[in-house]
Amino acid sequence: MSEIWDIIKLLSDSTRARILIILAKEELSVAELQELMNMGQSRISSHLGLLRQASLVIDRKEGKKTFYSTNKSLSREKDTLVSAILSSLDQEADILEDQSNLKRILGKRKQLAEEYFNSVAGRLGKNYCPGRSWEAIGHFLLLLTPKLKIADLGAGEGLLSQLLARGAEKVYCIDNAPKMVEFGQDLALKNDQTNLEYMLGDIESVPLDDNSVDIALLSQALHHASNPTKAIEEAFRILKPGGRIVVIDLLEHDFEKARELYADVWLGFSENKLYQMLKDTGFSQTELNIVSKEVNEPHFQTLLASAIKH
Repeated sequence: MSEIWDIIKLLSDSTRARILIILAKEELSVAELQELMNMGQSRISSHLGLLRQASLVIDRKEGKKTFYSTNKSLSREKDTLVSAILSSLDQEADILEDQSNLKRILGKRKQLAEEYFNSVAGRLGKNYCPGRSWEAIGHFLLLLTPKLKIADLGAGEGLLSQLLARGAEKVYCIDNAPKMVEFGQDLALKNDQTNLEYMLGDIESVPLDDNSVDIALLSQALHHASNPTKAIEEAFRILKPGGRIVVIDLLEHDFEKARELYADVWLGFSENKLYQMLKDTGFSQTELNIVSKEVNEPHFQTLLASAIKH
C-alpha cells in the first residue's frame, strides 16, 4: 500500500505530473524538457530523479546525452493508478501548452535532420557515412534473394556463393582449381550449408545440365577465360528460359602487368565488346553499367552486366 501512496504524493506535484504526461508521448532529453517546459536544468533533473527512483521513468544513454521515457513495465495496479491521475489532467492549461511545445520540439528534431540531408544532397553516396558499407548492403540485399538455383562460374573460394546460399535454393560453385574447390567444400561443411555444392570444372565446359539454373554468375572470371565467348555460351546453355546472366568484370584497361600479377588472360572488356558477346549468344534485355572506379593506379573500373535468356 505504501508504494501506492508514494505515487499519489509524487504526482501531486504538478511539475512531475507534467513531465510524466510529456514522456508518455515521447522520449526526450533533459535539454529538450528544459526548452519545452521553460525550466532550469537542475529543477528538471531533480524531478526526473524522483520519478526514476519510483520507477515511473527510465533512462538510456546515447553518447553524452541521457534520454528519458515512461516505464512501460509497471504493475497493473500502478499503471491503472498513474493513468487515472494523468488522464484527469489532460485538459489543464499547462498540459495543453506542453503538448503544443512538444510538437514544436519534435518539429525541430525533424528540421535538423532535414537540414543535414539537404546539405549533403548529391554528395551522400560519395561521403563517408558511419555504418554504411557495401558489405552491409550486400547482406541486406541477400535477405531478399528468392529461392533460386544459382551457378557461380569461376567461383574461386566462393565468397559470393557462401552469401548467396543463405537465401537460394541451391548454389553450384564451379572452379577449375582443385585447391579452391577443396577449400570451399570444407568451408561449406563447416557452415552447414547443405545447399552449396562445389564442383571441379571449367567455365568453358560447365558440368551442369541444360536449362538447370535460374542465374549464372561470372564474377571477375571472364577475363581469365581462354575463350570468353564460349564461357558466355555455356552460361546460356545451363540457364532456364527466363534465366539471367550476371557478369562482373573489369572494364578494358592497359595495365599489362595484370597478366603476370593476377594471371589475367584478357585486360578487361569494353562495354561494346561485352554487349556484343551477350547479344550474339542470344541474350536480350542487356544492361551494362560501370559501377566503381578504384582511386589508386591503375584505376581499375568494374563493369556490371546482366541479360535474360528467352
